[in-house]
Amino acid sequence: MPAYIIAEIDVTDPETYTAYTQLTPATLAAYGGKFIVRGGQHETLEGDWQPNRMVVLEFESLARAKEWWNSPEYAGPKSIRQKASNTNMIVIEGYSA
Repeated sequence: MPAYIIAEIDVTDPETYTAYTQLTPATLAAYGGKFIVRGGQHETLEGDWQPNRMVVLEFESLARAKEWWNSPEYAGPKSIRQKASNTNMIVIEGYSA
């Protein structure tokens, strides 16, 4: 069953965050992950949620998503992201159509 990492990101240091965006794709590819959503225009349809930047990643399984998040390949980029932004992130199992 596929799994998705969903992140709401408030970038506090855009210059440093740029380094993160350049380093992350290779780490995803190493674990079979891919971007479904990476920023982009959005609007609130219900409620009062006003996220700044949204990212959705897809992996083949929950285990694989967690492997990537805990991987040595992602440790460096993760540290950069944590310094350059405030992030809320979840991982959730989903169904493919």
